[in-house]
Amino acid sequence: MNASGANMVTEFILLSFSCSREIQVLLFMLFLVSYILTLLGNGAIVCAVKLDQKLHTPMYLLLANFSFLEICYINTTVPNMLGNILSETKTISFTACFLQFYFFFSLGINETFLLPLMAFDRYLAICRPLHYPTIMSNRLCTILVSLCWVTAFLCYPVPIYFITQLPFCGPNTIDHFVCDPGPLLALSCVPAPGIELSCSLLSSIIIFITFFFILASYTLVLRVVFRVPSAAGRRKAFSTCGSHLVVVSLFYGTVMMMYISPNSGNPAGTQKVVTLIYSLLTPLVNPLIYSLRNKDMKVALRRIKILTKISQNSLALISGPYFLPI
Repeated sequence: MNASGANMVTEFILLSFSCSREIQVLLFMLFLVSYILTLLGNGAIVCAVKLDQKLHTPMYLLLANFSFLEICYINTTVPNMLGNILSETKTISFTACFLQFYFFFSLGINETFLLPLMAFDRYLAICRPLHYPTIMSNRLCTILVSLCWVTAFLCYPVPIYFITQLPFCGPNTIDHFVCDPGPLLALSCVPAPGIELSCSLLSSIIIFITFFFILASYTLVLRVVFRVPSAAGRRKAFSTCGSHLVVVSLFYGTVMMMYISPNSGNPAGTQKVVTLIYSLLTPLVNPLIYSLRNKDMKVALRRIKILTKISQNSLALISGPYFLPI
């Protein structure tokens, strides 16, 4: 609540997906399977990089951090959404709503920081191959990744604090499955153009700066790639960067639709679909994009699968009848 006590709302209603019960159950099963696959896929990448010494390089350290980020990102929305779909009340407390808002946006901003860092890593590896090992060391990579995480979580506390101080005296219904700034600001009893403009400007600045940095990095990369004399060398370079470009296009395309102008008049249904793409679909397809197009990652994942089978067989032997106490 705000200091003046004008804030009468203690909880919000997230309408989520308004449809028949049968469709809601179908959506629940679909989102649950997607959620589990996302956790397994991204978790496998994190474990592969952790366990395989050959993958202890900046490129794969960035990929492991990105996969860990996706695990955190999907956990800010999907568990609550799954519970909400089958719930009769569909309520979320005032505090929980703004906590979700904070973590959802902080992790999303972190993604806009990590993607340019991954593009910069590819630029150094392709355009400055001789200097790459000395410039992008594991130590520098760790420092840059840590800086991304810390900076991302420092971007939105002030705007969110000012939004919490607005008087919310009803209605308290949000036609969305996540606490988003547009629908929240629309529920305020008084107009807040200053806060709305500051949120839009902050999102726009972060999105545009990081997006153009990625474009600049890959423009330089393509200039070098087209000069490679052998077709095999060009294919290898395109394969290395292609997966990253797919993720960038999918993430930035949907985020720009939503947050460059939060109240641009997009229907609630469109907002939900677009939010689903970058908050659920992108984390789901990232492991497929990176693992299927990367030879080293496929080898590491295969090795983990073999080790898992060995561990299961060992446990089966230990728990077998010959090892039971008489």
